[in-house]
Amino acid sequence: MTTRIDYFIVLAAMRTGSNLLEFNLNALDGVTCHGEAFNPHFIGRLKSETLLDVTLEERDDDPMKLVQAIRSAPGELNGFRFFQGHDPRVLEPVLSDPRCAKIILTRNPLDSYVSLKIARETKQWQLKNIKRRREAQVAFEAQEFERYLDQQQEFQLLLLNALQTTGQTAFYIAYDDLTNLEVLNGLAAWLGVSSRLTSIDDTIKPQNPEPALSKVTNPEQAEQALARIDSFNLHRTPNFEPRRGPAVVTYVAAPDTPLMYMPIRSGIEGPVTQWLANLDATEPDKLITNQNRKQTRRWLQAHPGHRKFTVLQHPLARAHSAFCSYILSTEPGAYLKIRNMLRNRFKIPIPGQLRQNNYSRDQHYQAFSDFLTFLRQNLAGQTPVRVDGVWCSQSQVLAGMASFAFPDLILREDEITTALPNLARRMGHDHPPIPDLTAPDAPFTLAEMYDDTLEALATDAYQRDYMQFGFGPWKALTGAA
Repeated sequence: MTTRIDYFIVLAAMRTGSNLLEFNLNALDGVTCHGEAFNPHFIGRLKSETLLDVTLEERDDDPMKLVQAIRSAPGELNGFRFFQGHDPRVLEPVLSDPRCAKIILTRNPLDSYVSLKIARETKQWQLKNIKRRREAQVAFEAQEFERYLDQQQEFQLLLLNALQTTGQTAFYIAYDDLTNLEVLNGLAAWLGVSSRLTSIDDTIKPQNPEPALSKVTNPEQAEQALARIDSFNLHRTPNFEPRRGPAVVTYVAAPDTPLMYMPIRSGIEGPVTQWLANLDATEPDKLITNQNRKQTRRWLQAHPGHRKFTVLQHPLARAHSAFCSYILSTEPGAYLKIRNMLRNRFKIPIPGQLRQNNYSRDQHYQAFSDFLTFLRQNLAGQTPVRVDGVWCSQSQVLAGMASFAFPDLILREDEITTALPNLARRMGHDHPPIPDLTAPDAPFTLAEMYDDTLEALATDAYQRDYMQFGFGPWKALTGAA
């Protein structure tokens, strides 16, 4: 901002992520957001009766007294959150004050409407511990939603008009931006504060990350009622995963054939890499990999006519491979710290040490089921565990790839035994090898475990991948019972 600012206001509606935004603002050194300072029922925080030595009664008698207290509070910058139902006497003088920075937080109104109804039903307004999450479905009421939508639009128009007539600008931030570190640091820069975030505050967890229509008891009626409105993107699957950059150092090129494999980390990296080595009659350690972006660009420029490819794996099979190789296993390369957290905090029933005869098929089924439940929470940003590359959504990996280079071919695991040899023939090989996919997961294969319950859990965890890539049931690919 060019105008020096003395304080800020977050203008939002209920259930738009304002708590999460406040937590991240407060994580900036010298910045304090003092909550809902002008909520008619409390002052700043629930059950509070004073804020910055201003009592609830004093605030109600003269709200500008509290505005001035916030403006002059210690620290580099102070502010507060303001909703439509808060003290209206504050709004006009604050909006017209160019020394007050305006942050306008928005969310798809259908999502915030449904979330608000669920919060009122469950009496849960914040979620810090995923184990305490309360779930509910609510009825969509068309007239009620239309009134809600009118109120939100009226408020937004009021803000827009006030900014236009006073020649000001606001920082607009959407609900989906609240997990974007770069956007939040852009907000810090816009506010003129010196501090920057190094990570997103994960104290507050998304409470209802599922698509809006899955959270109502009457989705068909809701869809019909909203059929004339196309701006709500009803079938959108919310995405709380962190953005992923292109993992260029993992790209693998053949030494002679101008082919480059852009891996999506999964259980088929090894077989595909081995096939690429067999294609040029060499060993995997002779393949060209572990290159930085500059080196990779040079390879691409030096090999006109090259082809880049990647391979998708069915989400259920990929999750099972990740579970067996990185969570269940205690071999080198396994995620032992995450393993211990999943055992101790998430109570996934896996043994401390995996030995012969101390882990049955039934135990494996239960542990893998619990892991799929964990993945749903993890990908929704509801756990303190990182979203690792071996189980993140494949759509997110491809989005990261695209920021560096697009793959020419996106293949499926079930087609590579024919697709890869065909690709090699187009690159000049008369008798290319066939990929070997026979190595099973251990200690139990997915075929030994599979049922509709596991498929449903995987579908919940990987809704975006099932939708984006058209995955059907895993058994349809393999003939599993």
